[in-house]
Amino acid sequence: MKVAIIGGTGFVGSYLVERLREDGHTPRLLVRPGAESKVADGCECVAGDVGDAGALRECLHGSAAAIYLIGILREFPTRGITFEALQHQGVVDTLAAARQAGVTRFILMSANGIRADGTAYQRTKFKAEEAVKASGLSWTIFRPSVIFGDPRGRMEFCDQLKRDIILSPLPAPLFFPGLLALKAGQFELAPVAVTDVAAAFAQALTDPGTESQTYNLCGPDRLSWKAILTAIATACGRSKWMLPAPAGAVKAAAALFERYPWFPITRGQIQMLLEGNVCTGNDGFARLGITPQRFGPESLGYLRN
Repeated sequence: MKVAIIGGTGFVGSYLVERLREDGHTPRLLVRPGAESKVADGCECVAGDVGDAGALRECLHGSAAAIYLIGILREFPTRGITFEALQHQGVVDTLAAARQAGVTRFILMSANGIRADGTAYQRTKFKAEEAVKASGLSWTIFRPSVIFGDPRGRMEFCDQLKRDIILSPLPAPLFFPGLLALKAGQFELAPVAVTDVAAAFAQALTDPGTESQTYNLCGPDRLSWKAILTAIATACGRSKWMLPAPAGAVKAAAALFERYPWFPITRGQIQMLLEGNVCTGNDGFARLGITPQRFGPESLGYLRN
């Protein structure tokens, strides 16, 4: 099967392409100028980006299915990098191109915890889901929690925390809301392995039971922010001093500096961290028959490099 992938040169995309090739599919990637070196062997490539309607149509032409993976953790409007453009409008444009090309199967990577009244990240992901459901195409939506795995030179959750927090000479921040630090760093995440996410996408291409379904994808462990930082530090062969950090003060600083790439966190990211990111229902992996990998120092060997 020929599968058009929008966002196929990114972190999740690299693993999905590998899995699709193993399953005998032909990935057809939309590739931004300068990203050609990230394309694996055995792929067909179309030059362009998601804002190029002609390139989208060319990428989707002759494909049996389309997968949309593009997502960003923060936006830089002065550089044209926005949640609206990449996480919502890009999906709308790809759906239109898919219909024009006769593609009937569409799979979207959304995110766990999204909602209509959330942060800009959450709102645009929510609007993208609504567009997919209203498209008239056969659809499947995946909502992973934070994803971990060897980044292969790309951006990845644990590698970023290693760089920005664990290797920093400053104490690791244990964020907490309000004025009392009693529960500092106790909000929970459920990290999910990138290979398990790729397996879910691959299964959806050939399993009719996944059509018109939404799957929350979380790892088997609910871990506190403090436990996650400790696991990353241990995997790096380090110990890390941690101190409570009032979220209000960090948000105030982010309001001034989040537009600069050197500032490590945004107000939206702090808000989403404090909300946590675990699956409270809709056990996606169980429904798919996939046993997800556990998160811990033993699964983070790639951080020792």
